[in-house]
Amino acid sequence: MIKGRIINKIQGFYYVDDGTKEYECRLRGVLKRKDKKDNCVVGDYVEITEDNFIMNVFERKNIINRPLVANIDYLVIQFAAKDPEIELDRLNNLILNSIYHKISPIVVINKIDLLSDEEKNDLKEKLSYLEKINIPLFFVSTIKNENIDAVKNIIKGKTTAFGGPSGVGKSSILNIIQNKKELLVGETSKRLKAGKHTTRDSNLIALSEGGYVIDTPGFSSLELPPIEDAQELVSLFEEFTFDDGYCKFLDCHHINEPGCIIKEKVAEGKISKIRYDFYKKVYEKLKNERWNRYEKY
Repeated sequence: MIKGRIINKIQGFYYVDDGTKEYECRLRGVLKRKDKKDNCVVGDYVEITEDNFIMNVFERKNIINRPLVANIDYLVIQFAAKDPEIELDRLNNLILNSIYHKISPIVVINKIDLLSDEEKNDLKEKLSYLEKINIPLFFVSTIKNENIDAVKNIIKGKTTAFGGPSGVGKSSILNIIQNKKELLVGETSKRLKAGKHTTRDSNLIALSEGGYVIDTPGFSSLELPPIEDAQELVSLFEEFTFDDGYCKFLDCHHINEPGCIIKEKVAEGKISKIRYDFYKKVYEKLKNERWNRYEKY
């Protein structure tokens, strides 16, 4: 048996890389079930036979649905410093989705060259709360190729997806990072033109420094993850955990309850008001749209 990773899928064909060679494979056995689109996906680590059939899919670290990819290490959440302006709720929503799916978020702000020094300082102050929750933040310029190497260094050897709104330069930064992009896109085009396969899913593109990036932007929607109840939501906010005190009520939702240490920490500036206000919006939205039906909140 050969062990490798699925880096591309074109209709029913899976392309598996074992580190030295790429194999064109099909599914065999229970993996062929047509009613399960996620039984074998791009990013999976698999075992294949010598005659190129996938026999086993190893346990995943995570999986996302748009694009359908497994075993992601980082999500680069990219926004523009200007044109368009940063939507903080959208930024925090992408962070929430990333943490829910057990993917480490990285925030990248492009078009920093459009800002004056004063505007840069204001923006850095506005986003300073990210450092308090241990999320790396990079200010870059794809036009000037400024600070892109810092992003390349952190994702080296990892599998990284990119997300964010349109118009923020995701394609530009991917073109800089993906040294092998033209070659790999050309190989995919040859396959498609050959008439053998016609529909292409997301694929992983190898970086020359090691690791992969996903060539189709993911995590760009405004949907909330399927959080089941208030306690699960609270667990996704790392800054809501303190060693020096507890709320009066063990099941405190940190909204209107008396003796809430989280509200105290917000008032003291130890928790970002931007993050807390976002938490309250998510809480109310989930309570009204989902949790009321199950009486879990």
